[in-house]
Amino acid sequence: MPFVALGSLLVIVCVLAYAYGATQLGDRVQVLAVARPVAAGQAITAADLKQVSAAREPGVRLVAAGQAAGVVGRTAVVPLVAGTLLTPEVLGDAAFPPGGQVTASVAAKPGQYPRGLAAGARVAVYVSAVRDGGQPPPDASSAATAPARLSAVVLGVDLAGDGQGSTVVTLLLAAADAPLLAAAPSGGVVLMQTSPED
Repeated sequence: MPFVALGSLLVIVCVLAYAYGATQLGDRVQVLAVARPVAAGQAITAADLKQVSAAREPGVRLVAAGQAAGVVGRTAVVPLVAGTLLTPEVLGDAAFPPGGQVTASVAAKPGQYPRGLAAGARVAVYVSAVRDGGQPPPDASSAATAPARLSAVVLGVDLAGDGQGSTVVTLLLAAADAPLLAAAPSGGVVLMQTSPED
C-alpha cells in the first residue's frame, strides 16, 4: 500500500509540474532582437533585426515584433551585439547626430590611439595646445599648454586611413568641444579608450 500511495503522489507531482511548465512556455511573445552587431550611433536597418520568441517578464520592456517599422532608421544608443533583445532604452532618435553633438574625424598615427580600437568604444581625446614644430603658443603658461581632455564615442575606424600612414577615426562628441578639436595641430590628438562609466 505505501508504494501505491507514493506512486500516486509522484504521478500528481509530475502532472502539476508539466502543467506549470506548459503555462510558462505558453506565456511567450514575439519580440525584436539584433541580428548582427550594431555600433553606437549607427542607424538600425531592417537587416539588423530579427524576430525571436521571449518569455514575458514583469518589469522588462521589450520591443514587440510588430513595431519593426518604427525601429528602422533609429540609432543605437549603445553598442549592440547579435542576439540582444531590443528595449526602448537602447534606441535613440532617428536624427543623427543627436542635438548638442557633432561627428568629427581625426587622423591618428600608431601610438596616438589604442590597438584594437573599434566602433562603440568610449575614448578620452587629449588635444595638445602645442603648435606644429613643437612650439607652444606665444605667452602661454604651462597650465594653458596642458592637453585638454574631451570625451567621445567612436563611430568608426578606417584602417585604410588617409593615404599617409594615418588611421581615420570618426568620433561623436559634444558640439562645444568641436572647435578645440578642429584647432588641434597635426599630430596633436591622442585617443585613450575608457570604461563605459567614464
